[in-house]
Amino acid sequence: MFFADKCSRCLYLVLFILVAFLTDTGGTWKRREDKTKCPKVKGIRNFDISEFLGAWYIVQYYASSEEALAYRCMRAELSVSSEKAEVTMNFTYSFTDDPINEQLVGNITWKVPSAVAPAHWIHAEYPYEGVYNTYVLDSDYKSWALLMHCAEKSKSPRYLSSFIMSREPSLGINVISYLREKLPRYDIDLEYMFPMEQKNCTMLDPEAALLLPPSVAIRRPPVGRRHPLKRKHRRT
Repeated sequence: MFFADKCSRCLYLVLFILVAFLTDTGGTWKRREDKTKCPKVKGIRNFDISEFLGAWYIVQYYASSEEALAYRCMRAELSVSSEKAEVTMNFTYSFTDDPINEQLVGNITWKVPSAVAPAHWIHAEYPYEGVYNTYVLDSDYKSWALLMHCAEKSKSPRYLSSFIMSREPSLGINVISYLREKLPRYDIDLEYMFPMEQKNCTMLDPEAALLLPPSVAIRRPPVGRRHPLKRKHRRT
């Protein structure tokens, strides 16, 4: 009898704690997420990598290391090496605070670890001490695409970034909304998913740049800033 009474009290206590927790969280059970690990992601099914290659404009950009948009005029060209099962992205961009709009270049190379899942890539350059995954979340190949990157580094917060890409300099609002809605499930904060300017992307003529007033020229960004896919981590 004593044992039964004790078990009953324990059961009531567990139920009380559970009800209090659900009330505090709005009636939903929320599992505590490990912010050092990448979320579980599935790339697009039946992905045709050959249709995905070519030129893209980055029309929206997110990175967990960025609390303000630092870039503009970001464009990418994707190619594939069938011999090495590698995908390379060569891209150009400029900094929003550069008065002469210098066009900078960068590149990233990925390995395709499994022919069964060609929409999942792993960075071949290993810029971090850990795994750096890239996923093609969705694409119609001809007009738009959604990429997500996630890096894990030992004893550090994960790094998340995402590109909404378009074959043209702009993309319809309905398509952008459709693609953005796919991101919060992967812990991407849409408040920091910024539109990427794709107008006036020509670099100022070097001779004209020499005529810039000192007050303008001094605002040029420092040499050596990291390119968009090699940013430092911040806690997310």
